[in-house]
Amino acid sequence: MPNPRLNLDTTVLLVIDLQEKLVPTIIDRDRLETNCAILLKMAAELGIPYFVTEQYPQGLGRTIEDVAQAMTDPSRRVEKTSFSAAVDLITDQLSAWRRCSVIICGIEAHVCVLQTVLDLVDSGYHCFLCTDAISASQHGQIAPALRRMERAGAIPTGVLSVMYELLKDAKHPSFRPLLELAKQIKQ
Repeated sequence: MPNPRLNLDTTVLLVIDLQEKLVPTIIDRDRLETNCAILLKMAAELGIPYFVTEQYPQGLGRTIEDVAQAMTDPSRRVEKTSFSAAVDLITDQLSAWRRCSVIICGIEAHVCVLQTVLDLVDSGYHCFLCTDAISASQHGQIAPALRRMERAGAIPTGVLSVMYELLKDAKHPSFRPLLELAKQIKQ
Protein backbone atom coordinates (compact mmCIF):
# COMPACT_ATOMS: atom_id res chain seq x y z
CA MET A 1 0.00 0.00 0.00
CA PRO A 2 1.51 3.37 -1.00
CA ASN A 3 2.16 6.05 1.60
CA PRO A 4 -0.53 8.75 1.71
CA ARG A 5 0.64 11.94 -0.01
CA LEU A 6 -0.74 15.43 -0.23
CA ASN A 7 -1.93 16.47 -3.69
CA LEU A 8 -3.68 19.66 -4.71
CA ASP A 9 -6.73 17.90 -6.13
CA THR A 10 -7.35 15.55 -3.17
CA THR A 11 -6.59 17.79 -0.17
CA VAL A 12 -8.66 20.02 2.09
CA LEU A 13 -7.65 22.14 5.10
CA LEU A 14 -9.54 21.91 8.39
CA VAL A 15 -8.93 24.65 11.00
CA ILE A 16 -10.49 23.65 14.32
CA ASP A 17 -11.92 26.07 16.90
CA LEU A 18 -9.51 29.02 17.09
CA GLN A 19 -12.01 31.11 19.02
CA GLU A 20 -11.91 34.27 21.11
CA LYS A 21 -12.53 32.68 24.51
CA LEU A 22 -10.38 29.58 23.89
CA VAL A 23 -7.19 31.00 22.39
CA PRO A 24 -6.02 33.20 25.33
CA THR A 25 -5.25 30.11 27.47
CA ILE A 26 -3.48 28.16 24.71
CA ILE A 27 0.21 27.24 24.93
CA ASP A 28 2.33 28.91 22.21
CA ARG A 29 -0.74 30.74 21.03
CA ASP A 30 1.21 33.24 18.90
CA ARG A 31 2.78 30.34 16.96
CA LEU A 32 -0.62 28.64 16.67
CA GLU A 33 -2.42 31.76 15.39
CA THR A 34 0.32 32.64 12.90
CA ASN A 35 0.73 29.14 11.50
CA CYS A 36 -3.02 28.52 11.15
CA ALA A 37 -3.41 31.84 9.32
CA ILE A 38 -0.49 30.88 7.05
CA LEU A 39 -2.19 27.57 6.24
CA LEU A 40 -5.36 29.44 5.24
CA LYS A 41 -3.35 31.81 3.04
CA MET A 42 -1.58 28.81 1.50
CA ALA A 43 -4.95 27.18 0.79
CA ALA A 44 -6.16 30.36 -0.91
CA GLU A 45 -3.01 30.61 -3.03
CA LEU A 46 -3.22 26.97 -4.11
CA GLY A 47 -6.99 26.81 -4.51
CA ILE A 48 -7.44 24.20 -1.77
CA PRO A 49 -10.88 24.18 -0.14
CA TYR A 50 -11.05 24.61 3.62
CA PHE A 51 -13.34 24.69 6.64
CA VAL A 52 -12.95 26.70 9.84
CA THR A 53 -14.99 25.30 12.72
CA GLU A 54 -16.36 27.08 15.75
CA GLN A 55 -17.35 25.15 18.87
CA TYR A 56 -20.52 26.68 20.36
CA PRO A 57 -19.70 30.26 19.24
CA GLN A 58 -22.53 31.72 21.36
CA GLY A 59 -20.50 30.83 24.43
CA LEU A 60 -16.91 30.64 23.16
CA GLY A 61 -16.91 33.51 20.69
CA ARG A 62 -16.09 33.69 17.01
CA THR A 63 -12.89 32.81 15.19
CA ILE A 64 -10.01 35.05 16.27
CA GLU A 65 -9.32 38.06 14.06
CA ASP A 66 -5.97 37.00 12.54
CA VAL A 67 -7.40 33.69 11.39
CA ALA A 68 -10.74 35.17 10.26
CA GLN A 69 -8.88 37.73 8.12
CA ALA A 70 -7.01 34.92 6.36
CA MET A 71 -10.32 33.34 5.28
CA THR A 72 -11.15 34.14 1.66
CA ASP A 73 -14.61 32.54 1.91
CA PRO A 74 -16.55 33.22 5.13
CA SER A 75 -19.16 30.63 4.10
CA ARG A 76 -16.57 27.96 4.99
CA ARG A 77 -17.13 28.70 8.70
CA VAL A 78 -18.98 25.80 10.35
CA GLU A 79 -20.63 26.09 13.77
CA LYS A 80 -20.81 22.92 15.84
CA THR A 81 -21.64 21.63 19.28
CA SER A 82 -20.07 18.18 18.94
CA PHE A 83 -16.42 18.03 19.92
CA SER A 84 -15.56 16.30 16.66
CA ALA A 85 -15.48 18.54 13.60
CA ALA A 86 -16.37 15.53 11.44
CA VAL A 87 -19.96 16.74 11.33
CA ASP A 88 -22.29 15.84 8.46
CA LEU A 89 -21.86 19.18 6.68
CA ILE A 90 -18.09 18.69 6.50
CA THR A 91 -18.01 14.96 5.73
CA ASP A 92 -20.72 15.34 3.08
CA GLN A 93 -18.72 18.11 1.41
CA LEU A 94 -15.48 16.10 1.58
CA SER A 95 -17.28 13.28 -0.18
CA ALA A 96 -18.79 15.60 -2.80
CA TRP A 97 -15.39 17.17 -3.44
CA ARG A 98 -13.79 13.71 -3.58
CA ARG A 99 -11.13 14.87 -1.17
CA CYS A 100 -9.42 12.07 0.80
CA SER A 101 -6.61 14.01 2.54
CA VAL A 102 -7.27 16.47 5.35
CA ILE A 103 -4.66 18.87 6.71
CA ILE A 104 -5.52 19.37 10.38
CA CYS A 105 -4.68 22.34 12.62
CA GLY A 106 -6.28 24.00 15.63
CA ILE A 107 -7.24 23.35 19.24
CA GLU A 108 -7.55 21.64 21.60
CA ALA A 109 -5.23 18.78 20.75
CA HIS A 110 -6.75 16.37 23.27
CA VAL A 111 -10.43 17.21 22.69
CA CYS A 112 -11.76 18.54 19.38
CA VAL A 113 -8.65 17.85 17.29
CA LEU A 114 -8.31 14.32 18.66
CA GLN A 115 -11.97 13.39 18.24
CA THR A 116 -12.05 14.88 14.73
CA VAL A 117 -8.99 12.93 13.64
CA LEU A 118 -10.25 9.66 15.13
CA ASP A 119 -13.58 10.09 13.33
CA LEU A 120 -11.99 11.02 10.00
CA VAL A 121 -9.46 8.19 10.11
CA ASP A 122 -12.24 5.74 10.98
CA SER A 123 -14.10 7.01 7.90
CA GLY A 124 -11.13 6.36 5.63
CA TYR A 125 -9.60 9.84 5.37
CA HIS A 126 -5.86 10.52 5.51
CA CYS A 127 -5.25 13.10 8.26
CA PHE A 128 -2.06 15.16 8.14
CA LEU A 129 -1.37 16.75 11.55
CA CYS A 130 0.40 20.11 11.35
CA THR A 131 2.01 19.67 14.74
CA ASP A 132 3.34 23.25 14.70
CA ALA A 133 -0.25 24.47 14.31
CA ILE A 134 -1.94 22.30 16.95
CA SER A 135 -1.97 23.12 20.66
CA ALA A 136 -3.95 23.00 23.91
CA SER A 137 -4.35 24.89 27.17
CA GLN A 138 -2.58 22.14 29.14
CA HIS A 139 0.94 21.30 28.04
CA GLY A 140 0.78 17.72 29.30
CA GLN A 141 -2.18 16.94 27.04
CA ILE A 142 -0.54 17.78 23.70
CA ALA A 143 2.07 15.02 23.24
CA PRO A 144 -0.21 12.13 24.33
CA ALA A 145 -2.95 13.39 21.99
CA LEU A 146 -0.53 13.61 19.05
CA ARG A 147 0.80 10.11 19.80
CA ARG A 148 -2.73 8.70 19.99
CA MET A 149 -3.67 10.30 16.67
CA GLU A 150 -0.51 8.98 15.03
CA ARG A 151 -1.16 5.48 16.37
CA ALA A 152 -4.68 5.70 14.93
CA GLY A 153 -3.17 6.36 11.49
CA ALA A 154 -2.77 10.14 11.28
CA ILE A 155 0.44 11.47 9.75
CA PRO A 156 2.46 14.05 11.71
CA THR A 157 3.95 16.83 9.62
CA GLY A 158 4.53 20.58 9.75
CA VAL A 159 3.32 23.69 7.95
CA LEU A 160 6.50 24.05 5.88
CA SER A 161 6.52 20.40 4.89
CA VAL A 162 2.87 20.61 3.81
CA MET A 163 3.62 23.62 1.60
CA TYR A 164 6.48 21.96 -0.23
CA GLU A 165 4.67 18.64 -0.59
CA LEU A 166 1.73 20.38 -2.23
CA LEU A 167 3.96 22.48 -4.51
CA LYS A 168 6.01 19.45 -5.61
CA ASP A 169 8.34 21.63 -7.75
CA ALA A 170 10.02 25.05 -7.52
CA LYS A 171 8.59 25.73 -11.00
CA HIS A 172 5.05 25.78 -9.59
CA PRO A 173 3.52 29.25 -10.21
CA SER A 174 2.74 29.61 -6.49
CA PHE A 175 6.30 28.87 -5.36
CA ARG A 176 7.33 32.52 -4.87
CA PRO A 177 4.20 33.60 -2.95
CA LEU A 178 4.45 30.52 -0.72
CA LEU A 179 8.16 31.11 -0.17
CA GLU A 180 7.22 34.49 1.31
CA LEU A 181 4.63 32.81 3.57
CA ALA A 182 7.18 30.16 4.57
CA LYS A 183 9.43 32.88 5.97
CA GLN A 184 6.66 33.83 8.42
CA ILE A 185 6.15 30.33 9.90
CA LYS A 186 6.77 30.26 13.64
CA GLN A 187 8.55 27.36 15.33
